[in-house]
Amino acid sequence: MNPKITKLLAEKEKNSEKIAKLSARNEEIDSQVTELENLDIVGMVRRVGMTPDQLAALMEAARQSGPLPVLSAGEEEPEHE
Repeated sequence: MNPKITKLLAEKEKNSEKIAKLSARNEEIDSQVTELENLDIVGMVRRVGMTPDQLAALMEAARQSGPLPVLSAGEEEPEHE
């Protein structure tokens, strides 16, 4: 076999191994991010003194009413008349 082909196939195999390792690491990172996000959410719920049932009810009410607008820092809610 042509030595260049052999060299390229070896490089391809090496790259495939690196890709597999990096993909596995990305999955680990995604799991860690999700865990930290969940801990943040639990912390926020506890700070406001909500029970899990109250949180579930709040989320269900929000789901039924649709998304609410998100205000940027320094932005005020419009006055309703």
